[in-house]
This record gives sequence, C-alpha cells and structure tokens, in this order.
Amino acid sequence: MNRGELGLALVCLFWGATFVMVKSALDDVSTVLFLALRFSIATVLLFGVFRLRGRRLTSHGVWAGLLVGSLLYAGYLLQTIGLKYTTPATSGFITGLYIPFVPVLQSIVFRRMPGMMEWLGILAATVGMGLLTLQSASFSIGLGELLTVGCAFAFAWHILALGHFSRKMDTDWLTLLQIAACSAISLSSFWWVETPAVRWSPAVLSALAVTSVLATAVAFWIQTWAQARTSPTRAVLIFSLEPVFAWGTSWLFLGEVLTARALAGAVCILAGILLVELKPAR
Repeated sequence: MNRGELGLALVCLFWGATFVMVKSALDDVSTVLFLALRFSIATVLLFGVFRLRGRRLTSHGVWAGLLVGSLLYAGYLLQTIGLKYTTPATSGFITGLYIPFVPVLQSIVFRRMPGMMEWLGILAATVGMGLLTLQSASFSIGLGELLTVGCAFAFAWHILALGHFSRKMDTDWLTLLQIAACSAISLSSFWWVETPAVRWSPAVLSALAVTSVLATAVAFWIQTWAQARTSPTRAVLIFSLEPVFAWGTSWLFLGEVLTARALAGAVCILAGILLVELKPAR
C-alpha cells in the first residue's frame, strides 16, 4: 500500500470504529437530524482550520465541491429513507454494491478498464460484503431495495468524482466545500425526511463529538487527499474494510458473536484487497 491507500484504511477504521457509538446514539436522535448536526459541526471545524492555515475563500472549484458534496449526501439520504422499507442487513449488502459499481462506471466514463486482478479483487470483496451483512438467503426487491441501489450508485459516483477533482483542487478547499454542501442539504431536509427528535443524552453528545471530528472532518480530509494518490478501483476495495472494522468493534465492545459466516466474509474482503495490492498500481 502507498501512503494514500494507508490513509483510506485509516478512514475505514474511523468509520467502522464509530459504528457502535452511532448505533447507540440513534436511540435518542432521529437519523437525518443527527447527520445535519454532524456535518454542520464538521463544517465549522473545517472552516476554522481553513482560516487558521491562512487560506482564503475563492470561487475556484465551488461547483465541483457542491457536486461532490451533493453526491455524498444523496447516498446518505437514500440509504436512510430506504432503511424504512427494508432490513438493515439487506441495506448493508446493497450499499456495498458500490464496490463493483465504481470500476464499471469508471470504465464507461473515463475509459479506464480495470485489470483481471482488480476484477477478481472486486468479486471477492463483494462476496465478502454479502457474507458479512446478509443473514439469510431470502431476498426481495421492493421500494427500500430500489432506494438503496440508488444510494450505492450515489456513493460510487462520489468516489469517482472525488478521485477526479482531488487531483485538480486544493485538499482543504475541496474538503470544506463538500462537507459544507452536505451540511446545507441536510439542514434543509431533516425536517421532512422523518419526524425530527432528539434527547441530549451523553450517548448523543459523545457520538456527535467523535463523529464530527474524526469520522467527518478528519476522515473526509484524508479521503480527499488520499484519492488523489490512488485509483478509484483500489480506493473502493480499501473502503470494503469498513464493515470488517465495524464487525470487529461490535465484537470487542458489544460482545457480538463471531460467526463462521462473518469470519468468512472478512477473509474474502481481505483476500480481495490482497489480490490487488500484491500487484503494482498502474
């Protein structure tokens, strides 16, 4: 792994490790309101750091940042609405379909066809995602599943767009723009997507503090910086580590049972990453 890919693995650790904390907090706050608060706090933090570093606001790349941020939030929003009509396990699996979507879209839009090892790695990671998330063989297609497919497409486009613009724009500025866009959209939508509710419990306050700083401000800055240093296909394979880290922290802190099925899924994901990492990047 190069430095960028190690950075993406660290991002997955942040996202996976905070899963338990967010799950606990959502007992006391509605989901989209939590996202609105999380992105808003992160925007204020990033803006403060941006100014402390002596940066100036500019019009350069504003539309690119808004596009990237809109795609990111569309993924979160479609996933949240879809969860009302499907199970968390099904939602997790369908969301993970962004792993094969990225190389397919990349080959269509940018005319960059992944190699055989990349396709094998993607296949292994997708199978692993299914083993980790799906608890039964039953699967049906309804409104929730269709909305979640849209979520997977949005996340795939976000990874491609971020990989494209991160090579052309300043990391600080692009990160601030996309998180600010998420904040603006979430603040304008939390009141109609679901009934807003919050109880300011310690779980909510601690989750907001940790996710706003580590899982949003820091994580998305690292992702923006890192995606300029690797390909979208390699990036999306690294992102498949997120459920592995989430599964590990659930076992560590919640005592979740380590089933053979979940272990096989984690092994498939790691095997998929190794298939690609053992060959040099193009």
